[in-house]
Amino acid sequence: MASVELRSVEKSFGSVEVLHDINLSLEKGEFIVFVGPSGCGKSTLLRLIAGLEDITRGELFIDGTCVNSVVPAKRGISMVFQSYALYPHMNVYDNMAFGLEQARLSKPEIDRRVREAASMLQIEQYLDRKPKQLSGGQRQRVAIGRAITRQPKVFLFDEPLSNLDAALRVDTRIEIARLHERLAGTTMVYVTHDQIEAMTLADRIVVLNAGRVEQVGTPLELYEKPASRFVAGFIGSPRMNFIEGDEPIAAGAHAIGVRPEHLDVSRTEGRWKGTVVLVEKLGSDTFIHVATEKSGMINARAVGNHGFQAGDTVFLTPRAGSIHLFNEDGKPIDRQLVQGELE
Repeated sequence: MASVELRSVEKSFGSVEVLHDINLSLEKGEFIVFVGPSGCGKSTLLRLIAGLEDITRGELFIDGTCVNSVVPAKRGISMVFQSYALYPHMNVYDNMAFGLEQARLSKPEIDRRVREAASMLQIEQYLDRKPKQLSGGQRQRVAIGRAITRQPKVFLFDEPLSNLDAALRVDTRIEIARLHERLAGTTMVYVTHDQIEAMTLADRIVVLNAGRVEQVGTPLELYEKPASRFVAGFIGSPRMNFIEGDEPIAAGAHAIGVRPEHLDVSRTEGRWKGTVVLVEKLGSDTFIHVATEKSGMINARAVGNHGFQAGDTVFLTPRAGSIHLFNEDGKPIDRQLVQGELE
């Protein structure tokens, strides 16, 4: 395992600057997730750590050693790509062994590492198959197994689940979490646009927006105490509601934020009156989309099944202590400073 540190790292492609003054310290054994919308720079940042892109300015350290000029093969990292990147003419065993053969390890050591990784990922029965004979989930496990055999200091994952269907995404996500435990806390850096993956896998999450770090923290820190309106809207599913405009707002706040799961829905009374536009019944949850008279569209999440239908008049009320306030710059306002105005 190894620590990773980025000091004032910037990346430009020609005159276009895509990463701005990135300062991060990733501890040994951490599972770190880079998350953000498309184009925010998360994959570019991962490629800088891997050495697949050159750093324009700043320094990158792995285990205390500056690796700006160190080639990828010498950085002690393994990378798992979205596209699997398996050799189609090789079977699973040879795909997993190829990098070790290039490193001139002995055949017994190669065999030991391949079979150990295959056992860990439960793909021993597929070692003689070609990639085309495997499902998407099986191919991804082979790609992860190939990374394991190198026994790297740092694992890098670039959206490894995005090509899988919903059920396989859940299964493989669980496998990756278990893998982190089995590998005795090896440092892992994982890129995704899916904030649910980020919340369920990460020790800490790095939220990126337009090439800048918006916030770094544990999943619950980001959920409960977002450092900006952007983070508040990005973390959480369904996303946070933002109420502004005609709604009176305390302490000069520009917007109120409240999560769908923190709203109570009533047919008789409440803070915001509106009309149900759409009801999504998922069995375990019901999502109720309400067009309010003064505060625009608000989405509420209720546990279980409910009898609301499109056209119903309902009232929405945020639960005590659940409101977030943001100023005109999108920064949070401490609720305790305006508690009286929110009662």
